[in-house]
Amino acid sequence: MPYIKLREGEPFERAFRRFTKSCEKSGLMAEIRKRQYYEKPCEIKKREDNLAKRKARKMQRLANR
Repeated sequence: MPYIKLREGEPFERAFRRFTKSCEKSGLMAEIRKRQYYEKPCEIKKREDNLAKRKARKMQRLANR
């Protein structure tokens, strides 16, 4: 869980901005977006297979250069 320490005399807006950046760096926001909707196991597998195929094609194109 990301956290920040408030600095002496720091405005709330600046502290909130630092906290937001901390959340983005830790991957918390991406995880929330990913879990926002239920994804069936077969859909997860299909998505991961497609990603692996794309990566393989990209690596093959780079190797052929």
